[in-house]
Amino acid sequence: MNTRHTLSALAVAVFAMATSLPAQEAGFHSAPASAAATANPHTTPDDVKAGQGVYQQRCAMCHGATAQGAGNIPALASGPAQSAKPGEIMWYITQGDLSNGMPSWASLPEEQRWQVVSYIKSLGSGGAAAPTAAPAASSTNTGAGGRGVQSSELTAKPFDAPAPTPPFTDFRYEKPGQTRKVTVADLPKPYATESAGNGPKIIPRPEGAWPKVPEGFKVNIYAEGFDTPRMIRTAPNGDAFFVENVTGEIHILRGLTADGKAQTHSVFAKGLNRPFGIAFYPQGPNPQWVYIGNLDSVVRFPYKNGDLVATGASEHIADIPGGKGHITRDVRFSLDGKKMFVSVGSGSNVDDPDTSPAEKNRADVLEFNPDGSGMRVYAYGIRNCVGEAIHPKTGELWCSVNERDALGDNLVPDYITHVQEGGFYGWPWWYMGDHQDPRHAGKHPELKDKAIVPDVLLNPHNASLGILFYEGKQFPAEYQGELFAAEHGSWNRSARVGYELIRVPMLPTGRAKGEYQDFMTGFVLPSGDVWGRPVAVATATDGSLLVTDDAGKLVWRISYTGK
Repeated sequence: MNTRHTLSALAVAVFAMATSLPAQEAGFHSAPASAAATANPHTTPDDVKAGQGVYQQRCAMCHGATAQGAGNIPALASGPAQSAKPGEIMWYITQGDLSNGMPSWASLPEEQRWQVVSYIKSLGSGGAAAPTAAPAASSTNTGAGGRGVQSSELTAKPFDAPAPTPPFTDFRYEKPGQTRKVTVADLPKPYATESAGNGPKIIPRPEGAWPKVPEGFKVNIYAEGFDTPRMIRTAPNGDAFFVENVTGEIHILRGLTADGKAQTHSVFAKGLNRPFGIAFYPQGPNPQWVYIGNLDSVVRFPYKNGDLVATGASEHIADIPGGKGHITRDVRFSLDGKKMFVSVGSGSNVDDPDTSPAEKNRADVLEFNPDGSGMRVYAYGIRNCVGEAIHPKTGELWCSVNERDALGDNLVPDYITHVQEGGFYGWPWWYMGDHQDPRHAGKHPELKDKAIVPDVLLNPHNASLGILFYEGKQFPAEYQGELFAAEHGSWNRSARVGYELIRVPMLPTGRAKGEYQDFMTGFVLPSGDVWGRPVAVATATDGSLLVTDDAGKLVWRISYTGK
């Protein structure tokens, strides 16, 4: 058995369970009633202790030493993992769900599986505590100060695997300025390699570790000490709004000190339901509203330039599909302000919408009028358009997309593309044009020639999230109109990839060249441990870039200082 996969697969299993199901959903992952009624026979203090040992060996690399979670990897001491019945968790771990990237762990001794369940449940009741997490690194550590994490505390052995076959890559070869181009001709056949469960071990930033950027640029911490900073957007007056996805809050960062940090921080709104997208309306210098994409709705708050706290309650604008699976809902307006685009990811990996009612109006970009009326499907077959952007000159909608899993290390490429009205992008039956997913062989042949090949194919499993067209004035002229994208990083690839900010060169026509460049890298140690995960990017008023990092729990600032 592959040891590396063994060490992470149970964590992947619990991750899939914890993120995809609401508490006590009927037929918990289709678990039979007998599973929910099955009592745990291993609940003694010794069982909990034994389960803690298994957890630390197999689950902590993803969910953290204290089961606190990180980024989009949930905590297990609260939430759905605590609400599910022990027998349901046990059934799901045992049964697995290969179509959604979770293996069966029936091969793990039954007693150990029950002991892990007991340990997870004990965390919610306060009956046990995981080991104390490593101390956080100092925010002022630029390589000369701050304790950080000592090298002796980290995994000493470097990650060892054969070099990737170009054009595919992994974290060992990512460096600022490196250009990459993946084409349809480069795609392997499905199942050319096994699919991996290789979630990142998130650690505090080590002493001396710092993001790497091209010559002439520098990075500093703009603000820190947050929970899950995710989507970030700049208001017309220059305030940077960002969401705390887990706590359900909207935060504002304002100003710039002499050392490149935010001058003030405030909480604009609380009590939202897994917010993500942020958009100001009407567009222009004097917006009247801030629109927020919740898990299952779009709402808006009254807003005028300079407001640091919402001056009124949220107004419900539109219902959108919620439920399990992908939870990010971005919101953007057309250049003329007449239409609102809302991205809704699939509820699964490759469930067939023909037979899965829960997929209705998911894996789509939905279009609304700004008041929430007139909903229609603008484009479909887009598994998970996490980040949206409007090209400032052409007015075209662009999406940053997480593609499907479980076809191997190098399938299917994530992508960034302009989105055509009425366009079909393949999911779940086809991918990258006329390549049929073998799990849906023979279905929908009439869609084969309709499936659109995206503009920019990225390394598979990069987890491409927030995107931005650069319109600032600080960077060199060649950066004007270029697209930047935050790559959150893989959890399902044998060698990590992503964990960076990339630059996508654009043509004068407003289309992409079809390639991309590493821009900000360095968040993965030689061991494969991870200390940062970029989520989204915005332009500050001075033309620098602001990048949220939900593993580091902070916002980075990238500025240009040289030629």
